[in-house]
Parts: sequence; C-alpha cells; structure tokens
Amino acid sequence: MKKILVIRNDKIGDFMLAWPSFAMLKHSLPDCQITALVPNYTADLANLCPWIDDVIVDCGKKAEKEQQRALIEKIRSMQFDASINLFSTTYNAKLVWKAKIPYRLAPATKIAQIFYNKRIKQKRSQSAKPEYEYNLDLVRAFFTDTGKPVVEPSAPYLEFSSEQLAAQKEKLSLTLGLDRNKPWYFVHAGSGGSANNLSLQQYCQLICGLDGGHELILTAGPGEKEKAVELQALIAEQGKPAKVYSKNDGLVDFACSIACANLFIAGSTGPLHIAAAADVPTVGFFPSKRSATPLRWKPINSEGRHIAFCPPEAEGKEQQEDMSRVDVKDVISKVNPWVCQLKF
Repeated sequence: MKKILVIRNDKIGDFMLAWPSFAMLKHSLPDCQITALVPNYTADLANLCPWIDDVIVDCGKKAEKEQQRALIEKIRSMQFDASINLFSTTYNAKLVWKAKIPYRLAPATKIAQIFYNKRIKQKRSQSAKPEYEYNLDLVRAFFTDTGKPVVEPSAPYLEFSSEQLAAQKEKLSLTLGLDRNKPWYFVHAGSGGSANNLSLQQYCQLICGLDGGHELILTAGPGEKEKAVELQALIAEQGKPAKVYSKNDGLVDFACSIACANLFIAGSTGPLHIAAAADVPTVGFFPSKRSATPLRWKPINSEGRHIAFCPPEAEGKEQQEDMSRVDVKDVISKVNPWVCQLKF
C-alpha cells in the first residue's frame, strides 16, 4: 500500500501522542505517502512532523454540508489505499466510508465501527495502557494485514536542528532576559479546557520548593496569560522571580521554545505532550479517574524522563478529579532528587 490516510483530528495533546504511530508507519514503509487529517489548530504541527508527507485540514462536523462534501471529494480524489482512524467517531467513520477507501481500519467502538472493514477490539475505556500504545497497536494490526515487518519507533519524536535551538535560545534570552548559563524550567499552569490542573497556589508552593539555580518561565496559551501573570505575582511575594512567555509567534515557534527547556511542568495539556515529544524532561499532573490517569495519558518521553502525580485513589469521580488532593510537599520531595539525577 502506497497511500495511507491517518486521522487524528482532536486536541493538540492527542495529536502529539500519535507521532509514534506516524514514525512507525514511515520507518516500516519508507516509500509510502502518509497523509494526516487534522483540525486547523494542529495543522502547523502536522506540517512539522517529519513522517507526514501531506496534510488535509478537516472542516469539522459542524461545518456547512457543502464544505463536508468538498472534503469527502478531496479525500476520494487522492485515491488512498488505506485509512487508519486513530480517533474514531461516527463523523470520522463516515468520511473514509464515503470517500470509498478500500481498507478502513479503526478501533471497534460504538456504532461507528459499521463503516470500517477492519476493526480491532481495544477497550480503551479500561485505560489499561497509554493512549500512544493503543495508537501503535492499530498500526501493528495494519502491518499484520499487509505482511510487512514492523520497525518500532523511539524518542525523541520532535526535533529541531542545533542551529534552530541556538537561535531560539538567543531570542528567548534577549526578549525575556534569561541567563543562558542556568537551566530553564518552564511551568504551564493553564489547562486549555482539558483535564483539571493544580491551583495557582499549589503551583506557587511547588515552584518555591524546587531546588534553586534555574530560570523560571511561566508559559501561557491563548486566554491564559492573565493566569500566568497572577502566578508570577504569587511567587514574587515569596521572593522568587519568573518571566511570562505566551505563544505569540505561532504554535511551531512555541514548540521550538518548549524544546529549549531543561524541564517542563504542567497538567495533562497539549504543551506537556509537545515537551515530551521533544524529550524535554516532564513533570505531569493528572486526575486519578480511569479515563484520565497518568498511565492512560502518559507522555512520549524516553524512559526515565517523565514523572507523574495524581490525587490519591478514591471512590467518587469528584474526588478523583479534585487536584487539590495532590500533596505538593510529597511532590517536591520526589521531584527535586529526580531532577538532580537528570544532570543538566
């Protein structure tokens, strides 16, 4: 099969967790053309991915019928040999079915599965493994069907050249007044509307408890700058300086900035997964409910470069999502020695 359509048209974090799948496909089938169907807000990241040859921007299920018909016609005209729906919804299932792609692979889930002719039972609701592993299992099933040997991918998945990183570090050091001789710790207190995050007071406590000798950068996505500034004021009251950085120059520029970090601290958000794709050491905070655990949304760092925390186990969903139950003192006692062994 020479032309493959891969669908992952949801949030930034979900898309970054699909990068190992793109790597596996391209490494195992170097001559195939891989096209990704993504929403507009992840298109720049898709164009950055070295294993994606072409990008189709999804108009979305809320678009006008004419736009949806045009999208289906575009997909059909590209004459794909196969589609792999890493993210399966009825909307996505109908896209590949109406486009008449001959081989249509996806998880066997809900009514959407009737539109595929190859289905894999995964039971993702059990959250027995990381999301990126569920994605990779689908790609492995594809290679089982095609009889091709699988080349397993490895981190880092997102890489910038040494020249790009040097230029970005220079830019950040000048615009934010950062000391390039110190490690740079990035903290992202926003949530992007996804999983619950620590409170600003908890982040303040954590930041002030980290061993010193580093520069602190508070990152902010769209609509999150006010929160970052508020956190900056809280830690300033404790005598600790910090700079606020928001992604004003676009998502790729922001990703390159994240790749300059020595440590990235955040909740279960897109920026955390961008950092992990670049194999920046990550500290992640997750709810303990089954669908959102540290295991299910484990970032794609290489071994030993990620540490995760969540609220203690509890019966009720409300307590499982209550991030105030995360013991920050315990976090500090674990993070400081872990960071020390990273040897910046």
